[in-house]
Amino acid sequence: MAEQRTPKLLLVEDDLGLQRQLAWAFDDFEVLRAKDRASTEQVLERERPSVVLLDLGLPPDEDGPSEGLATLQAILRHSPESKVVMMSGQTEREFALKAVALGAYDFYQKPICMDEIRLIVGRAQRLYELEQENRRLAERHGGTALPGVLTSNPAMLEICRDIAALATTPVSVLLVGESGTGKELLARALHELSPRAKGPFVAVNCAAIPETLLESEFFGHEKGAFTGAIKTTTGKVELANKGTLFLDEIGDMPPPLQAKLLRFLQERTIERVGGHKQIRVDIRIVSATNQDLSALIQKGSFRQDLYYRVSEGVVEIPPLRERLEDAALIANKLARGYARELGRPIRALSAGALAAILAHSWPGNVRELQNCIKRAVASASGPAISAQDLRLGNGQDSVDGPLTLKQARFMAESKALRQALAVADGNISEAARVLDTSRPTLYHLLKQHAIEP
Repeated sequence: MAEQRTPKLLLVEDDLGLQRQLAWAFDDFEVLRAKDRASTEQVLERERPSVVLLDLGLPPDEDGPSEGLATLQAILRHSPESKVVMMSGQTEREFALKAVALGAYDFYQKPICMDEIRLIVGRAQRLYELEQENRRLAERHGGTALPGVLTSNPAMLEICRDIAALATTPVSVLLVGESGTGKELLARALHELSPRAKGPFVAVNCAAIPETLLESEFFGHEKGAFTGAIKTTTGKVELANKGTLFLDEIGDMPPPLQAKLLRFLQERTIERVGGHKQIRVDIRIVSATNQDLSALIQKGSFRQDLYYRVSEGVVEIPPLRERLEDAALIANKLARGYARELGRPIRALSAGALAAILAHSWPGNVRELQNCIKRAVASASGPAISAQDLRLGNGQDSVDGPLTLKQARFMAESKALRQALAVADGNISEAARVLDTSRPTLYHLLKQHAIEP
């Protein structure tokens, strides 16, 4: 069980008598204290309080709102997750409302009733804990339900949940999708979430091995089994014992090998080429294809009985052009990663680069995006990747026809977010007010559009 930590409450109040009274009332919190903006910032450099009680009238402007509002903005800059409850007198009500618009969680009108203020702080603490738990769940595997998979697309998130559920079962899984959509990435995630995670993950590309070597590659061979077999070699199936065997492009597997694979799946034993010993192997099969296996079955080039064996669970992966919000997310992460790898001072994608990414149809999917971003990072002359660096044209020559409504909506939303951040000088609370939305919603949209304030 996770260790239960005492929540932290920061009291920002220049009346030291009231400060002591409040500290006494919150004995279930670790109470931190400050009396002005400078001491508040000093505390925030060391601590990240979950809740802050902030007096609106602070020195040197005890009778006005300026110092209290400036302190509020400083708190939200240093610790944006903190829930700030403003305390104000009767004459300061309009400024208290402004404070809420700037990002304060709530305001409380003096004189203080301890039972009421404890109730408000308790609600703020529960909201903070809920948001922290949601954030931990989202960040556990890079923002999705799967390790290594970056997505905010609803269809892909549903696929991630399906993969996570299938991982706990022993069923064979077939991943279907265009080349470059991340089938092997999902297969590895499935393996890492399965009870076989400590075992090996062995990948075989059925389309990349010469047909004459496929049987030996799969099942191994004994010394002298054929010309050039100078030693006994363990095959991929045997190497994957107690783990997962990933059969990429299974639709390209020749019929003779399909028959041998089917027999293995039925009996769970192999015999090396040139050998006579039956070797028992315990593996899970995960397969992938970019072909229509049903059509191959109709043509007689893929065995129907093998299909049923490898497709107990089928997952269809959408192409990148159907989840363009992921293109922006992935491109931003790739740019940072390649910048570190290549030692380049690249910090971001420009608005023009993002528009070009959203206008492109990405026939090569994520693999094409990876190559594009790596080339752009290597050749970019400034700190931000431009549309020209991507070499995708102006976007009009990379789509078949006009932008889809989804593309146009995404681009318009991205532009609005960037404009609001510019108007608010990067202040999240103010940008949320400009956009007439909540801070949590704004944070979600910024992540979806790969925008870093």
